[in-house]
Amino acid sequence: MATTAAPASPTTQSEAGVPSLRAGQGREFLLRRLHSLSGIVPVGVFFVEHILISNATAINGPTAYYNTVKFLVSLPLVFYLELFGIWLPILFHGGYGLYIWHRGKSNLIHYPWEGNWMYSLQRWTGGIAFIYIIVHTYTMRFSGVDLPGLPAASFGKVQRELANNWMLAFYALGLATSAWHFAYGIWLFCAKWGITIGERARRRMLVLCMGLFLLLVTVGGLSLRSFVTKPLQPVEPGPELERIERGK
Repeated sequence: MATTAAPASPTTQSEAGVPSLRAGQGREFLLRRLHSLSGIVPVGVFFVEHILISNATAINGPTAYYNTVKFLVSLPLVFYLELFGIWLPILFHGGYGLYIWHRGKSNLIHYPWEGNWMYSLQRWTGGIAFIYIIVHTYTMRFSGVDLPGLPAASFGKVQRELANNWMLAFYALGLATSAWHFAYGIWLFCAKWGITIGERARRRMLVLCMGLFLLLVTVGGLSLRSFVTKPLQPVEPGPELERIERGK
């Protein structure tokens, strides 16, 4: 007697070749939570302050920027604040992010869904931003003029860095990728930690995050423009640096 074959179960996205997202267990769960949290505090807080407050003072000219740099480098135990509040968290967030990227899959050719594109874009912007931060930190903090010892030279030092068109393009790319990675990272954080519940709340949060992205890019772009368009400032000790310190 002929038998009727059982109907095939519907193929899910995971069965089609893209594994579903997993929260992880044990140590992996903890590391992923720390990775997510570190992207907001302290890395994200520092990034917002750096773009919207510290660097934005460059729009008002060399003296305003000098006053900001002078204040920052005069903070108590500034090296340890940078080490434990900025550099180590960035190394952890960036390093573990690369590890997650290495383990993840995003086949955009066969699975061109919106979520897959956003997944890939977040990984690529994070990788580029991580490289940019390392280069930027080294050139500004550990090479050339010692800014903690000569903060009045800060504006001129950045100007000389951006005088190279390739470096200017690299800075613009670094700004854009960092801003996107942070802004969309907030959306991911809110979804992952249960802050935004439901599709409507997530859509609203996405609009807010894209607004933050545009704000960061706009203010950061104006700061870069100020460094490029204003007259070249000195970096060597002398009367010209004293003029900047006096605000003339």
